[in-house]
Amino acid sequence: MRHRKLETNIRIYDSADELSEADQTLLRAASQAMDLAYAPYSNFKVGAAVRLTNGTIVQGANQENAAYPMCLCAERVALGNASLNHPNEKLKTLAIRVRNEKKAIPEPAAPCGSCRQAISEMEDRQQQPIRILMQGDDAMVYEVESGQALLPLGFNRHFL
Repeated sequence: MRHRKLETNIRIYDSADELSEADQTLLRAASQAMDLAYAPYSNFKVGAAVRLTNGTIVQGANQENAAYPMCLCAERVALGNASLNHPNEKLKTLAIRVRNEKKAIPEPAAPCGSCRQAISEMEDRQQQPIRILMQGDDAMVYEVESGQALLPLGFNRHFL
């Protein structure tokens, strides 16, 4: 028998002020997208913003539906928007902001499993990691170096 150790390193910033101006701008874009989220059922709004290698910022916001399985997550909306409108650009950094209109979200929320899979697949597709920044209501920001860090044993095209 062998053992394989899996680790995820998370950088924790007490405030977005500790980030570069470019990262602060990306978090603000995610916040603006969050304000446009459609979440009448859960009141859980998510905004995402992706910076492409050419510096372009593309946004996405969650879109709920009364039939919950049909909901669209902000992260996947942003990834799809970037892929469709900028097919020749790689995704460099993804920023995610969350807010629940009924209760405080004191720490950053990580992407759901479906979004982790989509991010990991995009990394595999572009052969480059996507750095992820996450922020809740408070100033604290989490940073991980890639989507694969959040989904270390992900399913990918190499299995097919």
